[in-house]
Amino acid sequence: MTLEIGAMKRLARLASTTILLGVVVTALIACSGSSRVRKPSELAAVTNQFDMQSVWSTSVGSSEGFNFHPVVAGDAVYAASHRGNLAKIDLATGNKVWEASVPERLSIGPGSDGRTTVAVSTRGTVYAYDDTGKQIWKVSVSSEVLSEPIVAGGVVIVRALDNRFIGLDAQTGVRKWVYQRQQSALSLRVGYGMLAIGNEVIVTGFAGGRFGMIAIANGGLVWETPVSFPKGFSEIERLNDVTAKPSMEGEIICAVSYQGRIGCGQARTGNLLWFKDYSSYTGTSQSTEMVFSANEKSYVTAFATKDGTQVWENTQLTFRDVGESLAVGKVLLMGDAQGYVHALAQANGEMIARIRHDSSPISAAPIAVGGLILIQSQGGKIAAYSPK
Repeated sequence: MTLEIGAMKRLARLASTTILLGVVVTALIACSGSSRVRKPSELAAVTNQFDMQSVWSTSVGSSEGFNFHPVVAGDAVYAASHRGNLAKIDLATGNKVWEASVPERLSIGPGSDGRTTVAVSTRGTVYAYDDTGKQIWKVSVSSEVLSEPIVAGGVVIVRALDNRFIGLDAQTGVRKWVYQRQQSALSLRVGYGMLAIGNEVIVTGFAGGRFGMIAIANGGLVWETPVSFPKGFSEIERLNDVTAKPSMEGEIICAVSYQGRIGCGQARTGNLLWFKDYSSYTGTSQSTEMVFSANEKSYVTAFATKDGTQVWENTQLTFRDVGESLAVGKVLLMGDAQGYVHALAQANGEMIARIRHDSSPISAAPIAVGGLILIQSQGGKIAAYSPK
């Protein structure tokens, strides 16, 4: 799908408009004078330095263009699909403990704390289920929702595309609070990731290159910090939203904006320690000493957390549309649009292992839990792997 020059000019004049990220990226590439064909790089042969042995696999159904992430709570994995499948899966065996059929197509989900599990329909209805798979309530938030809901501290947090954060009682669905952000002139029609820190706060990105911390109990803004500022002449050129989920390791939190900057700061105050020009919509992941991110070309880069010094860059995955990454142990894991999972050495960016999960895109970050690595593809396959 392409965006013509005339359409771009019309879009730049529109206020309070949201557009698909893929359309924006396509338009920017077309206007930049660079290659019009994003041909994925061929995969060079790699001798696996460790194995990713499959422990179990199951399927919950296709995402069909949406971006579903599994979530782990206790000894279970919760997963959903666009067609309305919602499942609790035993973490050790992969057996489905229960499976519910949501009566509408879903746009995002699930969120779960192990007691209440929620998913959101394409019409903006939040459906909640108890831990036996029984529906306990449903609430309309009157707006499209593309961000993963959070269930923490007895509150279900839903982020709507109209810039509202809505806190619902996890047991009853009764609205507890609403935090409203100002609508920007032009923003990306994507899910804005939310990172829950305990049961107290969430950290998330905003339009205009900002990110901040919000209290779970009452929706109050704890702090807000700009990581980047708009640049360019047209509204499309000035897009620099922080769409991806920020990452946190120890007392350091990092975030990256689209067409903007990457930076790290103090989690308690939001004060940035450093920032550098960079652009990503797949976010950051962290080790104790480094922060990792991939740009629109799927160049994977490592920066020193303390001062932003670039440590290495790997260009072997160019235009393979890598997804969100996971830094675990001494490796960095990420999937790509052809269903491969790549492992890079955190120390130097060397490609040290690769497996084929399936043939559909992997956009969600792998999850490390209990010695297993969990991966869900957009085709709906969920598998647990044991690194050996």
